[in-house]
Amino acid sequence: MNPKTVGLIIAEEVAASDLMGVAEIFSRAKIRRSDQPEGRESRCYRVMTIGINAGACVTECGIVIRPEMDIEQAPPLDTVLVCGGCGSHGEKLSRKLIKWLKERRRSTRRIAALGRGIYALASAGLLDGRQAVIHWRFAKDVASRFPKLRVNPNNLFVKDGPFYTCAGGASAVDFALALVKEDYGRHVALALARELVVHVKRSGEHEQYSEALKFQIQSSDRFADLPAWILSHLSDDLSVDVLAQRAAMSRRNFTRLFREAFGKTPAQFVAEARIAEAQQRLLVPRNSIESIASSLGFRSADVFSVAFERCTGIRPRIYRSLRRAPKSNGSSANVDPRKSATARARSSVLRAA
Repeated sequence: MNPKTVGLIIAEEVAASDLMGVAEIFSRAKIRRSDQPEGRESRCYRVMTIGINAGACVTECGIVIRPEMDIEQAPPLDTVLVCGGCGSHGEKLSRKLIKWLKERRRSTRRIAALGRGIYALASAGLLDGRQAVIHWRFAKDVASRFPKLRVNPNNLFVKDGPFYTCAGGASAVDFALALVKEDYGRHVALALARELVVHVKRSGEHEQYSEALKFQIQSSDRFADLPAWILSHLSDDLSVDVLAQRAAMSRRNFTRLFREAFGKTPAQFVAEARIAEAQQRLLVPRNSIESIASSLGFRSADVFSVAFERCTGIRPRIYRSLRRAPKSNGSSANVDPRKSATARARSSVLRAA
């Protein structure tokens, strides 16, 4: 098996968070072929660092990286990833990169922007008329500078045709795992996620500002770790008594302080967290309604369906069919035509693929 070639385009003041995690994912991805002896594996990718010029690059955090080659020397590539950063390439270097991207677009299977790498792809016109994800901090600037883009400041990453965009930072790891899954299947991606001690493999539909983080920010020191613990134990008994014991408080005091901290009762919080997770599991076709209900602590599929409809306005099967419906403009992103019906659950949705 010939490994797929992945080119990481870097420049001065590149964001190390965009670069390192992605490089680690692709370099570790391996697969065993049927004609190989037991225990021997082949690399899935050949990772190359490619500079806009041949000089060394200093990342935002001060790490010095010397690219293997510059873009003029780059061989044919299966995947091109333009890494983001706060540095200015300068007009000459920017024109050089934009020209190179235009030349490579037809011979490259997929081209992606990580974080602020979106500026290069957008300047080359590759994203015109397409949906593009960007870090929420830069969404307004990108939208004003490139009005032909359909800017998405909420999700982690998105695919639109052969072009991909990612919010960058920690989401770059999720994005790289999604590409591995696309190329070699779910089991290879999940094995890699486990090897790298990834807590959960998020999909592009997860929101950049997750509910778990929001609740941790809102919570007092006493409740700081409780939201994350709840989200990791959704199949367990999460009654008020259990949660109060976890917080080392009386039931009455716990309920009062929890409501003050989160604006809802413990039971409401748990119910919304379970439904939010159910929404993501419903996007996976192999997950049955019954298995989702059981894995999230519901007594039966009927009880789960009633709770789901109470929270979102529609039944799980209808939600699943609507989320699978393709967009009329041919974009690969899923869409829910009944957003108004699910608006009540939006505040607790943790999106995924």
